[in-house]
Amino acid sequence: MAFLSDTLARVKPSPTVAMTGKVAELRAAGRDVIGLSAGEPDFDTPESIKGAAKAAIAAGKTKYTAVDGIAELKQAICAKFARENGLRYTPEQVSVSSGGKQVLFNALMATLNPGDEVVIPTPYWVSYPDMVLIGGGTPVFVQGDPAMGYKISPEALDAAITPNTKWFLFNSPSNPSGAAYSRDELKALTDVLLRHPHVWVMTDDMYEHLTFDGFEFTTPAQVEPALYDRTLTVNGVSKAYAMTGWRIGYAAGPKELIAAMRKVQSQSTSNPCTISQWAAVEALNGPQDFIDTFRAAFKRRRDLVVAGLNACPGISCATPEGAFYVYPSIKDCIGKTSAGGCKIESDEDFANALLEENDVAVVFGAAFGLSPNFRISYATSDAALTEACARIKAFCEGLT
Repeated sequence: MAFLSDTLARVKPSPTVAMTGKVAELRAAGRDVIGLSAGEPDFDTPESIKGAAKAAIAAGKTKYTAVDGIAELKQAICAKFARENGLRYTPEQVSVSSGGKQVLFNALMATLNPGDEVVIPTPYWVSYPDMVLIGGGTPVFVQGDPAMGYKISPEALDAAITPNTKWFLFNSPSNPSGAAYSRDELKALTDVLLRHPHVWVMTDDMYEHLTFDGFEFTTPAQVEPALYDRTLTVNGVSKAYAMTGWRIGYAAGPKELIAAMRKVQSQSTSNPCTISQWAAVEALNGPQDFIDTFRAAFKRRRDLVVAGLNACPGISCATPEGAFYVYPSIKDCIGKTSAGGCKIESDEDFANALLEENDVAVVFGAAFGLSPNFRISYATSDAALTEACARIKAFCEGLT
């Protein structure tokens, strides 16, 4: 009898977390590594939000709360959805968890049975397929078209849906590509979903506020109200509010689904951190002007990185609509040999050699289900990004 679960054998450790750990090890050993692997804003949490957390501590708001969130936060979430997305929810339709990842995990654990399929566009966030596998389901991948900025077509979505499809798991703007679907592009996908009433929609909107060049964000239940009763709209405060470590994610959807997710959470973590919940109330209800400041900085960094990468021999980098990632192609680097003697046969080889020889940490594309590419998070300083692009260019110029 095996000691470890058979389910665990189907799951891989997170490559992004592994690379972040590797960067920490190399820095501790004295290496001047530029880390571009972590999807985390370098900005500090705004003072108004930190102040709300301090006030909560001073007021003794440090006890257990309701399993899936305090009433004040659920009301703030309902107000956010109404104000920003035109979606009307009641507090009974809202779930709050310890980060967006737990929201997704709870929903999948609460709904998946063996044989159920979850359609996931590629490139995907690394955790999506493994969470599906842990839940006993089967991930089904739909490849994004590089010529379309790594977005999927309605035809490809339609072809992937079978009688066993339970969820369409959707992320826009995307981690890792930064691709964001316009209202018209999203409407074309929701039209497909209307033809398949057994398919539910789980939409990860974590990068909603980080879009550029006048892009108008929309979410599926907003674009197609007929999908409202089978959509779980997921969001959180981590990215737009620079609150990654506070660990607050949330979702709204049908009461029956939210109740099932609450049951899962009641037997795992129970309530999210109380202090973080009160901070999230302020984040959603309080001043929002700093988001424009963050967005402007990310746009500047996006443009810097896209220009720097496109100046590198063998690299082609599209300009994404949102998030704080780029997903350049390195197909013209495959088959070459680095200055340090590494044969580049895959994007993982490229990423490993770049780290070992030029001290730049990126995440290889195969981790996100689409190769040959790599992901850069440009949520760091302009100076670090400029130096990183120079090092990547030097690495590429050394390929023969």
